[in-house]
Amino acid sequence: MTSPWTDRAAAAERAVTRRYLHRVGGVLPATRIGRIRSPRPAALRERARALVGPWHYWWQAHLLDCLVDAQVRAPDRRRAAAIAGMVRGVRVRNLGRWTNDYYDDIAWFGLAVQRAGVRVRSRRGALDAITARIRAAHTPAGGGGIWWRRGDDFKNAPANGPAAILLARTGSTDDLGTAAALTDWMAATLVDPASGLVRDGVRLDAEGAVREVAGTTYTYCQGVYLGACLELAQREGDARWHDRAAAVLAATARGLAEPSGVIGGYDDGGDGGLFNGILARYLADAAVRRPRLPHARDLVLASAESVWENRADTAAGPAFAHDWRRPARRPAAGAPEGDLSVQLSGWMLLEAAARLERTGVA
Repeated sequence: MTSPWTDRAAAAERAVTRRYLHRVGGVLPATRIGRIRSPRPAALRERARALVGPWHYWWQAHLLDCLVDAQVRAPDRRRAAAIAGMVRGVRVRNLGRWTNDYYDDIAWFGLAVQRAGVRVRSRRGALDAITARIRAAHTPAGGGGIWWRRGDDFKNAPANGPAAILLARTGSTDDLGTAAALTDWMAATLVDPASGLVRDGVRLDAEGAVREVAGTTYTYCQGVYLGACLELAQREGDARWHDRAAAVLAATARGLAEPSGVIGGYDDGGDGGLFNGILARYLADAAVRRPRLPHARDLVLASAESVWENRADTAAGPAFAHDWRRPARRPAAGAPEGDLSVQLSGWMLLEAAARLERTGVA
């Protein structure tokens, strides 16, 4: 017998996979990739351009992660094949490589492949290539941390957070030490002492000193910092990780959520469409792994209720708004509801609520 959040997560999965999941190039066997917008352009020329245009590596990583969420919720042989096909599809679309120039992109993909586990034959090779690239990005410039991308002057939370989580999960003592160093750097450099929220990043000068703080407090910056603290609390046990997780949860509830507990919207689609879903993933992680931590459960469930009540029903299934406080429109050209990123966030949130439900936290 299923339960409400399980059913709603399953409906979100069906809607996203029907609208977005397809073979690479539309034809390549044993591959899957996510179309970045739906509905597809009507004109053949525009459809052909979409096949070779932007494909957003990191959106694909989160699509893979959502498929893994669904497989944990309700194991299915066909979905397992789609998970393996996604990993192959990303590698094919990335011209046979596991990495690119963006350390946040590859950290997200590494986390998804790591969670996919034995379902993916090429898992070891992918993780070896990704973790080697990430280790090499850890430098003393700016007090520590890894870069956002190769050849840049920016170090930020969206790269350091998932990199720390990934390295903490490898099982290596050295990697665990690096994960702790990255998270300590975030605490010292990016946490705003006034609000308690995690700022986006810092830009460095030629000598490696901080010349500018990018002070925007995106929701996913809080999520990845929380996730890193949770992982280190589990594996190291030092009290600072639990205390920092509690502090960022309190700051998030105070500064980024409505009084009702609903996480507000930030962007109108594009990359920003994924930010809230990533926060929801690690809020659920906190609620399940550290149930005495404040706010995490309530933020997930209040947001999930709001996004579900505000859904737009379509022939393919529910569609979700980029702002979880407001009614969704039907996906259409130019509307944020057509972006894969926005729909993945809604799906991720409902999987987070379903996780709380099946673990007895909801």
